[in-house]
Amino acid sequence: MTPDEKLTIEEKVVEMLRTVYDPEIPVDIYSLGLVYKIDLKDDGTLNVDMTLTAPNCPMADFILEDVRMKLESVEGVSSVNVNIVFEPEWTQDMMSEEAKLELGLL
Repeated sequence: MTPDEKLTIEEKVVEMLRTVYDPEIPVDIYSLGLVYKIDLKDDGTLNVDMTLTAPNCPMADFILEDVRMKLESVEGVSSVNVNIVFEPEWTQDMMSEEAKLELGLL
């Protein structure tokens, strides 16, 4: 996989992550700052480190399955590993300006 192909796939991955929402918050998980790392290997394996707004998030399974299914649909991605991490702990400061505006935090 060339660097250009990798970049194109990573851009599609970000686009796809922007379609995943926590059902309790009207902002996508990428804009919320919940995605910490996107690592695409040359063989098409995609490793994503992400967190949740709270460790006991009742929608965790739904969100994870949505992320996995959508990322597996990206052309060039052969497999997806989604790792839930709680370090660093998520805070509202990690949200994009647009997300803060949307939620009335600005």
